[in-house]
Amino acid sequence: MIPPFGTCSGSESGNGALRRYQERKLRMMSFWRDGIERQLAALNAAISTLERQMHRDQADHQG
Repeated sequence: MIPPFGTCSGSESGNGALRRYQERKLRMMSFWRDGIERQLAALNAAISTLERQMHRDQADHQG
């Protein structure tokens, strides 16, 4: 069975390869999280802008 973290060189211990795999996975997941946080910030800004416009339009129609 091939380990999920790729091939190991003869001089590298299993623990070292596992550590490199975990570090690479952490970097990848952090990258994904950063992208999702940017998308969430953009979505929150769009929602706030739309709510502000709706309140403004509602006040214009009442006044």
